[in-house]
Amino acid sequence: MNSNLLKALPLVCLFALAGCEQEGPMERAGEQVDEAAENVGENFEEHTEHLGEEN
Repeated sequence: MNSNLLKALPLVCLFALAGCEQEGPMERAGEQVDEAAENVGENFEEHTEHLGEEN
């Protein structure tokens, strides 16, 4: 019985790793939130730099 278990173990690991690569809807939503926050930060920096140059 142990030899059958050892033979099946690589397949189980392969399926587990393949499942981890699929993105779910929450992961995609989180990535979109991260992108939006990054864009806001970049735009804020650009606008504050222009304000500093005018003064």
